Amino acid sequence: MKIDEFSTLNELFSLAIERYRRLIALKLAKPKAEDEEPPKHAYHETSYGELGELAERFSGALAELGLEKGDRVAILAKPCLEWQVALWGALRLGAIVVPIDTELTPPEIERILRESGAKALIAGGGGRLLDKDKIERAVAGHEIKIAHSIRMGEPFWKLLEGKEPAPPPPAEVHPEDLALIVYTSGTTGNAKGVMLSHHNLASNVRAFLPRLDVSSKDVILSIIPWHHIFGFTATILAPLAVGATLIYTDDYKSIPRMMLQNGVTILVGVPKLFHAMFQRIEERLAHGGLKARLVYRFFPRLAGRVLRKRLTGKAFRFIISGGAPLDPRVIRGFRRLGLGVIEGYGLSETSPVLTFSTPFNRKAGSVGPPVPGVEIKILDPDDQGIGEVLVRGPNVMQGYYKNPTRTEEVLDPEGWFHTGDLGRLDRDGWLYLHGRRKNVIVLESGKNVYPEEVEFELGKIPYIQEVLVKRGFRGGKEVVQALIYPDWERLGERGLSEADVEGVKELIWEEIALRQRELAPYKRIKSREDLIILSEPFEKTSKQDIKRCITQPNANSAD
Repeated sequence: MKIDEFSTLNELFSLAIERYRRLIALKLAKPKAEDEEPPKHAYHETSYGELGELAERFSGALAELGLEKGDRVAILAKPCLEWQVALWGALRLGAIVVPIDTELTPPEIERILRESGAKALIAGGGGRLLDKDKIERAVAGHEIKIAHSIRMGEPFWKLLEGKEPAPPPPAEVHPEDLALIVYTSGTTGNAKGVMLSHHNLASNVRAFLPRLDVSSKDVILSIIPWHHIFGFTATILAPLAVGATLIYTDDYKSIPRMMLQNGVTILVGVPKLFHAMFQRIEERLAHGGLKARLVYRFFPRLAGRVLRKRLTGKAFRFIISGGAPLDPRVIRGFRRLGLGVIEGYGLSETSPVLTFSTPFNRKAGSVGPPVPGVEIKILDPDDQGIGEVLVRGPNVMQGYYKNPTRTEEVLDPEGWFHTGDLGRLDRDGWLYLHGRRKNVIVLESGKNVYPEEVEFELGKIPYIQEVLVKRGFRGGKEVVQALIYPDWERLGERGLSEADVEGVKELIWEEIALRQRELAPYKRIKSREDLIILSEPFEKTSKQDIKRCITQPNANSAD
């Protein structure tokens, strides 16, 4: 697929407005009434032309408030029309956008505002309620031009009242100019501000999009928030480049209905969503009678067409999964039904896409080959070819904002970004990941255990909701241990409760003993005494990654 050439996000936006002016850019569900049962979604549609006009007017409003090229504009809101109007209006002015996660605490938000030097804050949006006190605490002491704190709809649009449809010409923006400062929510400390230029982001879209069969006929439904770089690039920038329609929801339960109502062709989400989808499909097949099971066994693609028509609509083509590895069993199940699965690898620091495989061209266990323009090499590989993944390309960040020391630690003089991830390349250049370098457990035997590998296998056990594998000691010897937060609801169905730690541990150990057969002997949990049962979930980042640096206080090893 050929896409237009563009070197800045502003050029991308202008091309989309010019070419797809009459097509629908955004389709967002209006909030339903509290007593509405069952929920029926009404949608607010915004064409590309309308989005362009609103962004122009908003850039004029920002200019009148004294903002200019290079100023930072923070957006603290869940995905809504105002979010994109603010984004494109700020970029048109030549400002740098700082997306902020709405799940952060006031001190975390305040730190980002202070460090980034944001001169404007757009908060709330789309009729969505944000905690007024939370916003006021975060902005206290800052000279913020705009600080709408609650139900921003009317105040936001009031800024545009009386503004001319044709404001002053846009700022002159160059490819090397910064477009975003994205704050990562790391598992081991304070978030870092990743500086991404227009060139970083534009080159990434131009690199990965031609591999996908996407066009203006597609309707993309996403649950990935826009402050997340994957959501930003894959569901804001990519649809713009081809004129597709984007629908966003954070309501998992509404997804099947929204897919059927809107003729969704592509679904973008996280493994949790796709596990639930596949489980629903399996349940339908299990209760569909002998005929349905026989059709699925001998004519799976025919069964897939029937199920797609009933569950997702006949237009549905493929899914894009990000954020964590997707269970290979789920991938195989979707493919058997004729549904493609796209799964790749990327980081905030790389804009983000580094590798991915196309829906029906994949290798088991691999995150795919690099996208055009991206180089990958393995630093200090061991006897299995596993070492740190280094990447280089036009999509690699400019550095961490106001943090040159940390930047020098990860960006070497030759332009290689040290990801901190462990992986290996096969002879065709496809990448296989093996966890994080800082998490690796080196046993006394010299063998390396990659906790994420073990966690992935244990996570398939139905009685385990969350798991963290770590280095431990028992009887003076180094061992592999697992901290487990069980699925207490499912265990309750077996008559087990938090009071019966021994019974819970015994049941889970039996399952682990079976599941570990997929792992090499030295990677296995050796004894039930190496299981630590938790009564509460792990503390997590805003991206729902477990904070490995924090010792979990609610452990009960029941030794």
